[in-house]
Amino acid sequence: MSLKNFNARTWVLILILLVAAGTRFIPLMGDAKWFNFTPVGAIALFGGTYFQNRWKAYLVPLLVLFVSDIFINYSYTGQWSFFYTGMAPIYISFALMVFIGSLIKKVSVANVLLASLGGVLVHWLVTDIPGFAPGLELYSRDLSGYSQALVAAIPFEKNLLLGNLIFGALLYGGFELAKSRYGVLKSNKQLA
Repeated sequence: MSLKNFNARTWVLILILLVAAGTRFIPLMGDAKWFNFTPVGAIALFGGTYFQNRWKAYLVPLLVLFVSDIFINYSYTGQWSFFYTGMAPIYISFALMVFIGSLIKKVSVANVLLASLGGVLVHWLVTDIPGFAPGLELYSRDLSGYSQALVAAIPFEKNLLLGNLIFGALLYGGFELAKSRYGVLKSNKQLA
């Protein structure tokens, strides 16, 4: 893939996602009561909606998540690490959120709200499978343990939903407004 295949719309989408990912580093996010209040779900949904090229739709949001995770992990551990325990189900859940975002054919408040709810539901069900996520070894690897993990995750998923809704409103609303003012951001099948 050469740089000439990236058009203005693609660069704007990437820049928007990078700026959104930068909000993961706001000091407020280090407070445990705000865990999972991040733009990551909204980034995945947004990427799925606006990148018409499917590999970009998955690659860009997941790469943004991966790179920001490296810096987040460093801020917590003081060590550079590219992988962590429980990473696979987390990335699978965000890839599924990209897919959910790709189902949005017409951007509307209702569609973004439904996608945000669906993304949180997927994240909740996938990332809390006992034996995968860090800390879930506290629960047995059966239906009872899974149920306990799901209940314990509710406050975190509430924050993810709040993040999806707030950041989703900013991302989708901002880009739709920009599209209405700058024709170069409108899509056509060969772009983005």
